Order: sequence, then structure tokens, then C-alpha cells
Amino acid sequence: MLVNQKKKVLFISHELAPYNEETDFAKILNLLAVKSNESGFEVRAIMPRFGTINERRHRLHEVVRLSGINITVDKEDYPLIIKVASLPNARLQVYFMDNEDMYKRKQTFHDESGKFYDDNIERTIFFCKGALETVKKFGWPPDIIHVHGWMSALIPMYIKSYYKKEPVFANSKIIFSATKSTLTESLGDTFSKQVLASTPLKEKDMEFYKNGSHANMNLGGAKHADAAIFADQGIDEELITSVKPTKSKKVLKFSSTSEDLSDIMELYNNLAGK
Repeated sequence: MLVNQKKKVLFISHELAPYNEETDFAKILNLLAVKSNESGFEVRAIMPRFGTINERRHRLHEVVRLSGINITVDKEDYPLIIKVASLPNARLQVYFMDNEDMYKRKQTFHDESGKFYDDNIERTIFFCKGALETVKKFGWPPDIIHVHGWMSALIPMYIKSYYKKEPVFANSKIIFSATKSTLTESLGDTFSKQVLASTPLKEKDMEFYKNGSHANMNLGGAKHADAAIFADQGIDEELITSVKPTKSKKVLKFSSTSEDLSDIMELYNNLAGK
């Protein structure tokens, strides 16, 4: 007798309440994770282990069996350490991608003087690749991958190109959600070059990302995803114009001031075939 397995939802984001809150959507992601879990999905989340996250308070501990792989970034190898905690008030696990060189500092993207970190490109590539390599190591095939924010925006492209033959992602549907601009600087003119040096890709894979501005990161993430969520009123109009709903792509506008998550939950159910 066949037993119906739970559909799986994976959240990948640089922000998730209560650990890191760059926008109001960090709280929405928390609510979505809890509601998905309560609605019968099997849920996990992945985020960077920024130095601003208090390991003792949030009860993080290393997952030794998953740690130890190296992530190549611009031809250099960096060890990936994976830590885990339970989301408060929910029976679901949040996995933290950690590396001392990348995330130990006590700020997220700017130093104490407000200067944008010179290695934010490397930190972004490390997180995106590390997240996908971790899912491979899980052997946990997600039905839905909800990717949120500019730092995770390479993930839809990676899955549709470099990782497209990976069995763990064979049936995954990708949602990319974007909020108003939080990336005031672009990642820079070397961004595409460094991504291409870090992973065997074609130049056309990076055409939407260009210099890694907030608008271009959102555009790249949304273009490569199966569905896009535009959260908040401050979304760049050019992005909305460039990413139109089609038969194969769902586009959802969502206000982060709303507590009704039914539209997004319906999107999860539809994409997962639930």
C-alpha cells in the first residue's frame, strides 16, 4: 500500500524573522513557514549565519554530518559549515550557511562606517551555491523552493542551468519574491565575471543580472523562476513591466501589510500539485 508523502517546501533567503530582518517580508516568511508546516507541508529553511545572529540565544549547533564540503568562489575553495536551529514556536528546522571569512563580522552588508563590503559578491555566490549543495547533501527533494531577496537571486538561474540535471531538483518549482530596494549599491562590474569563474555557466545565463544592482538581481531571479511574488508597493515598475504572467509563469502582487497569506498558500498548493 502506497503512503502519500508530504509535499516539501524549502525557503532560501538572507532574511527570516527572528534571525535577520531587513524588510517586513522577513516576518511574512516566518508566517509562511509556520503556516505551510501547519498545512501539511514538510518545511525547511536555509539562510546565511551572519555574525549578527546570536548562536546561544537562538540555540544554533553545527550539523557535523553535513559540514565539511568546500564551495568554490572565484576559483578559491571555502569550507562550508552548516548549523541548525528550530524556528521558535514551530517544529521545523532552519539551516545556517557559515564560513568564518564570509560571515563572522558583526554587520550584514556594510561595515561600521556604512561602507559596502568589498566581498559581498563572494558572500552572495558562497551562500547561493552553499544552499544548493546542502540540499543535495540532504537528499531531500523540495517540491517548492521559495527564494527570497537579492542575495538569493542567483538560485533560480543555478537550478535551471548548472544544477538542472541534479535529481534532487528534478521536480522543484521555484518561486522568487522581491521587495523594495534594500541593495543601495550594485555588486559591481566584476559580478558576472566572478559568477562565471565560480561555476561552469554560459554568459547568457547572466544576461539579466548584469552588474548586480538591486533591480537586476530581482530581474534575474524573477525571470528564471516559475513564479514571482512582488511584495510591497515600492517595487521597481520596470521589474513589474519586464516580468509578466504567462501560462507557464504565475506573477503575484502581495502587500506585506496584509496578514492574509491565502494567495501565497494557494500558489504553493498549485505548484506542488497538492
